[in-house]
Amino acid sequence: MKSIAVLPAICCGPETEPLTPPERDELAARFKALADPTRVAIVNRLSVADEVCVCNLTQTFDLSQPTISHHLKVLRDAGLVEASRRGTWAYYRLVPEAIAALRLALGA
Repeated sequence: MKSIAVLPAICCGPETEPLTPPERDELAARFKALADPTRVAIVNRLSVADEVCVCNLTQTFDLSQPTISHHLKVLRDAGLVEASRRGTWAYYRLVPEAIAALRLALGA
């Protein structure tokens, strides 16, 4: 009879606390929002500035204003960005706690 070696299950380290279902769901929603290259690029652009006017994002990405607004809504709904209005323009910035949670989830 042959024996098969069984490898130990690879999972979380002993010091890693398991995520609660709400934490897991929120983290998954944030990663899902980043599943689009344009949204990753928007987050990258916002990471080097305190805030960015939506008008600058439209020019930077050479996309229509409705398309940029759609991407920003997805990121806003995921809790990754927030906005404030000044006159007719909206200014977007990253939510530091949300970005920190993503870093932590990736082991940084």
